[in-house]
Amino acid sequence: MEKELLEHGLNQNRRKFLSKLSLGVGSMALGSLLIPDLFSGKSSAEEEIMAALPHFAPKAKRVIYLFQNGAPSQLESFDYKPMLRERMGEDLPESIRKGQRLTGMTAGQSTFPLVGSYYGFQQYGEARAWVSDLFPHTAKVVDDICIVKSMHTEAINHDPALTFFQTGAQVGNRPSMGSWMSYGLGSENNNLPAFCVLLSRGKGNGQGVYSKLWSNGFLDAVHQGVQFSNSEDPVLYLGDPDGMKRTDRRRMLDQIAALNQMNFEQFGDPEIQAKIQQYEMAFRMQTAVPEVTDVSKEPDSVVKLYGPECLVPGTYAANCLLARKLSENGVRFVQLYHQGWDQHGNLPNEMAGQAKDVDQASAALITDLKQRGLLDETLVIWGGEFGRTNYCQGKMSADNYGRDHHPRAFSIWMAGGGVKSGMVYGETDDFGYNITKDPVHVHDFQATVLHLMGIDHERLTYKHLGRRYRLTDVHGKVVKDILV
Repeated sequence: MEKELLEHGLNQNRRKFLSKLSLGVGSMALGSLLIPDLFSGKSSAEEEIMAALPHFAPKAKRVIYLFQNGAPSQLESFDYKPMLRERMGEDLPESIRKGQRLTGMTAGQSTFPLVGSYYGFQQYGEARAWVSDLFPHTAKVVDDICIVKSMHTEAINHDPALTFFQTGAQVGNRPSMGSWMSYGLGSENNNLPAFCVLLSRGKGNGQGVYSKLWSNGFLDAVHQGVQFSNSEDPVLYLGDPDGMKRTDRRRMLDQIAALNQMNFEQFGDPEIQAKIQQYEMAFRMQTAVPEVTDVSKEPDSVVKLYGPECLVPGTYAANCLLARKLSENGVRFVQLYHQGWDQHGNLPNEMAGQAKDVDQASAALITDLKQRGLLDETLVIWGGEFGRTNYCQGKMSADNYGRDHHPRAFSIWMAGGGVKSGMVYGETDDFGYNITKDPVHVHDFQATVLHLMGIDHERLTYKHLGRRYRLTDVHGKVVKDILV
């Protein structure tokens, strides 16, 4: 009997403790909504850095990055080189290659036969920009975009090159660009994450994408990208279990927050506070996400613009439409990855399929944002991790060839958000191998994106292991010539 009374007393004490504690936790949760940095644990130096943001008036409020994973060939898209057709099959002159690094896939070739594009090019827009016949929809919006033909990088293989673009370093464990944006600027909507990630895959040869690409690295965990799935639940495990009411969920989170707060007071680990914020964000997302991801109310004109695949979750077109919806609802950085661009062989056929997947929807996104008055404040980026060689990998014929990795010169395009429209920037030689004018390094690109968001890339830093880090490391300069 004594034992039963003792257990009853302990249970009563536990109930009283949790019920009284939860009264204060409700106000704590409310505080985390009203004051996002309430539990951030930032040092005074970091608080000074954050207080100064944005460093100047931003041109863009948000970014949509359409990453073409696997590296689309610039020679079949935006860098027209007719001489490659004229000299088809001739060996690449050593005076052009200059002993530059090759991948293990072609380093053993005894010859490097030049190969021209199987597809034709036409000039479009006021700038008379050359665009491949593979991209007819992009050609129609060429006056709204800026084509940069002089990108270059040091990385020659997919994983380090992709990681370099996303994090500013070729190795992992660094914060991604979206995480830096979240850290510096936060979200415009407290009910949605500042950084969202969408994945799609084409029919071509794909390269993997991994969570390290949208990792928060050494930043607080709240800055990690939130990956949306193509299932019925866009964000997995967000919904309540059967039988749980909204009030039950609120009470449970309050009590978990109370226990986490006690843990924090004892150990001082900032990750504990990040966990509290993540629980609160998930609670708020339960209402916001279903509404934002619902495309059933989109008018027929929008479906026609993006194409019928925009109604099929997980397709590139659906992700472009979702990116617009997330962006207009205040998500600071939306990252798309479309896999399938790694054409080492059968390039004419595979690249045609990839281009068909992305061309209409990419152009539709530009048009859609523009007609909604959002393009001027939304920066849209399209491109891969490096380019493709002007010579053939392996056996060659006019209608069946492959291209190896080429980090020395490749093309991307940017639109909106303070970037000049109808512009072609940078030039490559007649072989499309080396840059001859206005080179743009990956760090220059990153510095420019941050600048458009009102951030001085040299001042957005985070102290980790005794050193201050930044997205652009110790490099990078803003490409001012492409800015409005």
